[in-house]
Amino acid sequence: MKHFLKLLDVSGEQIIELLNTADQLKYEKKHGIEHQRLKGKTLGMIFQKSSTRTRVSFETGIYQLGGTGLFLSSNDLQIGRGEPVRDTARVLSRYLDGIMIRTFAQKEVEDLAEYGSIPVINGLTDFAHPCQVMADLMTIREYKGGFSGLKMCYIGDGNNMANSLIVGGLKVGMKVAVATPADHKPDEKVLEFAKGYGDMFELTENIMDAACKADVVFTDVWASMGMEKEAEERKKVFAGYQVNSELLSVCAKDVMVQHCLPAHRGEEISEEVFEAHADEIFDEAENRLHAQKAIMVKLMEDK
Repeated sequence: MKHFLKLLDVSGEQIIELLNTADQLKYEKKHGIEHQRLKGKTLGMIFQKSSTRTRVSFETGIYQLGGTGLFLSSNDLQIGRGEPVRDTARVLSRYLDGIMIRTFAQKEVEDLAEYGSIPVINGLTDFAHPCQVMADLMTIREYKGGFSGLKMCYIGDGNNMANSLIVGGLKVGMKVAVATPADHKPDEKVLEFAKGYGDMFELTENIMDAACKADVVFTDVWASMGMEKEAEERKKVFAGYQVNSELLSVCAKDVMVQHCLPAHRGEEISEEVFEAHADEIFDEAENRLHAQKAIMVKLMEDK
């Protein structure tokens, strides 16, 4: 594995290997055991979309691994003023040991990987959010002990989180059910992939059908970054797609709830449900750090 661009590129075995490394790194951090496995390495962090969790977790993670994180906003790069991505990739490959990019178009991430000669990590695009889903899977395994026999349910917009959760969940052996409005389905490439898993995957407009006997319920904001002007209209579209106590009543008794944050209480998730499952949600947020450290170690340690 040279890059980490989307979960469609990663096998189930590779996901488990990364999770095992993340568990080990988390154990070492909790017990004060240094693990400077990337000593002397530099990670360039390109942000064309701002973020609290992505910046802090990657910058802290590379530091804990003994390396250095270099924050690069679109204002700091010629890429933001018309330089071709392929030229940026070639230049940065001569300075850095790895690149993390959080941007809009998946093609930009893919081009960085194609034209550069160092590992590229997708911190988020409009198509995929693979690092977040690695943290999600890590948290599920911590709480549930494994994946076999579990059902994952996603409620809301068929966005980058839905795309990555479908792929990640199916690849580790979970059943995956997704409920979205008809005009807001996940990406066609992801739905085509899911067809190969037969009745392990379900797509519906009915949230109760999707949530029935679910062991894990996911949701995300109704208006992603860049959709602020559409927020009020999208509230009308998604009004019936809230994760609340009524929805959880049809799930497994020990259902866990996950949210990639930030959460809009009273919209995609009720205040009551969010606070009842806050420990799980913030464990999930913490696990971004450990999962991303595992990805960096896998891609950068021996390069």
